[in-house]
Amino acid sequence: MPNLPTDVIISDILTRVPAKTAARSKSVCKEWRALLCTRDFEKAHCSRTLTPSNQRTPLIRDLNCHIQPMEFETADYGLQTIVPLPFQAEIRDVMILSHLDGHLCVCLQHTDKLVLWNPTTGVHTLLATPAGHGLYKDIADTVGLYNGASNDYRVLHLSRRSDFLSAHVYSRQLGSWRKTAFGTNPEY
Repeated sequence: MPNLPTDVIISDILTRVPAKTAARSKSVCKEWRALLCTRDFEKAHCSRTLTPSNQRTPLIRDLNCHIQPMEFETADYGLQTIVPLPFQAEIRDVMILSHLDGHLCVCLQHTDKLVLWNPTTGVHTLLATPAGHGLYKDIADTVGLYNGASNDYRVLHLSRRSDFLSAHVYSRQLGSWRKTAFGTNPEY
C-alpha cells in the first residue's frame, strides 16, 4: 500500500466509493484533503456514480407496475417482475412525483394523498395527516426527495394555496411533517 501513487488511490479507488466514504477520507492526511476537495475529483466521482453497471427501473405500463433489471454496460435486460401496489389504488391513479435511491414519492390521484414507496421492498408510508399535510394538488404543488442528515430520506412539499406559499418537510426517521422557511421573491 505505501507504494501506491496518490493519484491511483484518488482516481481509481476513491472515485468508486460512496460519497460519504470519500468525504470521510479527507481526514486521512493533508494531501488527501487537498486532492479530494478539488472540482476535478468531484467531477470524476460524479461521472462514476452516474453510470452504475446495473439498476432496477420501475416501469408503469399495461396497468401494472414492473421492476425491470438493466445492465447498462451490455444493454441486457433481465426478467421483469410485476410489483403489486401495497396501497389501495388503481395503477392509473398513481402519479410518480419524485424518486431517489429506489424510493418513489407518488400521489394517489383519487385521494390527492402522498405516499413514500420503495417498489423493490414493498415498504410504503402514507404521508397524509388529519391536519392536511401530505395532500398534493396537481396544479399548485411540487414535491422533491432528498437524503438528509444520518440517512434520513425526506420529502420536501411546496404548496400554493391562493397567494400563500408554504414549505413542509417530511422526515422518514421521525415519521412526521414540519414547516420550514422558504424565501421567495414577490414575482414567484
